[in-house]
Order: sequence, then structure tokens, then C-alpha cells
Amino acid sequence: MSSRRNGIAYSVRVLRLERYVAGMSWSTIPPHLRTRLISHGQKVCELYKAALYDLKAKNRDVLKYRYHAVLMRARFEENRNIKDAVLARKMLEDGWAELKQIEAPYPYKYPDAPGGAAYGRETVFNDFNYDLWHPLEKKQYPDFFARREKRKKEFIEAWVKRYGPENEKVF
Repeated sequence: MSSRRNGIAYSVRVLRLERYVAGMSWSTIPPHLRTRLISHGQKVCELYKAALYDLKAKNRDVLKYRYHAVLMRARFEENRNIKDAVLARKMLEDGWAELKQIEAPYPYKYPDAPGGAAYGRETVFNDFNYDLWHPLEKKQYPDFFARREKRKKEFIEAWVKRYGPENEKVF
């Protein structure tokens, strides 16, 4: 997963780091397309979620991950009731900086997500494959294949009505 910028391919991870350095959120919505402001609480939630994804990348064992996730939650809960906005913003910036320093070299990706190992591997079962079935297999589903044959005839009739009969070969 990469995008082109000034002729150089950048990975999404590098672009996210650039966003962080520029003071932008790590949200997937670019700042110029946002329709509302993001509150401090939402920014903290983004940081928490990013920290959990980082933990998931480092700890593939579920029990280890849960243990570290509980410790991470405790760290966030310690500072939950801070009223000073300047201190809260400073702590948020420090949190992103700490996450950037300890970030896993290979972020966790779900297999079916873009960049995952199974992304784009869905098999497409084309309709013509039903024509390749053995007649004994087709007899197991008589209603389906009767309806299918009827639909095939309707499709051919509609095609002939729209484009005319096929009377000469192109090649």
C-alpha cells in the first residue's frame, strides 16, 4: 500500500508519521475534508486505539496482549480527570511521541484488510461453472437448474431483441 508523492513512493506508515510530525491527527479522514472539529476526548480515543493496535502487532499471544492492554488502559485511566487543558494537550502530544518511539516495525493488519495477506483473494465463482457440473450433480438441485435454464433463455431472448440476431461471425 503506497501512494505517489513527488515521484517517490511513500508507504502509508511514512505518510502517517508525516501527519503526526505536522501536528495532524492519525485519523483516516484528511483534515481538509473534515466537517466538524475533533474533541480532545476523541483524540485521546484515537491515541488509545493506535496504542492497542501497536500492542496487537507486538504481542500475537492473546493472553499477553490482554495483559498489556489492561496495563495500557490503567495508564489512560490515571489521567482521565485532568482539568488543565494545556497539561492534557501536552500529555496527548507526549503520548503520540512515545507511541512513535516504541512503534512496532510491522503494524498488525487484518488478513482481509488492504495490505493484509488475504486481501483480494476472494474466489469468484462464475456462472458458466454451473454448466460444467455433471448431470447427476445437477439432479440434486432440480429447482435451481430449471430456473437457471429459464433465466438463460430469457437472457438470450432479451439480447437478441436488443442487439438483433447473430447472423455473421466477426472473425
